[in-house]
Amino acid sequence: MDSTEYFWLTRKKEPKTKPKSRPLPKATQKYLEAEEEFTEALDNLEIKYEKKFQFKSTKHWRFDFHLIEHRILVEIAGGPWSGGRKGKLATKAWSMDRYDVAESMGYTVVRLEAAPRFKINESGPLQIQAHFASQWLKNLK
Repeated sequence: MDSTEYFWLTRKKEPKTKPKSRPLPKATQKYLEAEEEFTEALDNLEIKYEKKFQFKSTKHWRFDFHLIEHRILVEIAGGPWSGGRKGKLATKAWSMDRYDVAESMGYTVVRLEAAPRFKINESGPLQIQAHFASQWLKNLK
C-alpha cells in the first residue's frame, strides 16, 4: 500500500522509521593527523603502546593510546570516542570523572590538543600541543 492510499483509509500519515542507534561521529582531520604523527613517533622511538585502550571494568571509557612501560594514558582532543566536548559542562565533567578514575588506578593521563589554540585547564590532566608530542616522547624515553 502506498502512502496516499494509507492516508485516505486511515486519515493518518505513515509513521517515519528512525534509526535505533546513532553511529559514532567521524573523527576530525586534525585528530587523524595528530594520531598518525603520534603513532609514527612512538614507532620511531620504539615505545611499547596499545591503541584504543579501555579499562576492563568500564565499558564506555576509551583512551586513544596506552604507553605500557610508563603507565600513561594519552587522549587526543577531538576524537570520535567523546564526540568532542563542544563546550558543554556535562561532557567536561564526564571527562574529568574518567581522568580521576584513571589516576586512582595508577595511570597518568595526558591530553594532546590538536587545535592550534586551546584553553589550558589547570585542574585537569597535562595538556600538550600535538606538534610538541614527539619532543615530549623523547624526554620521556
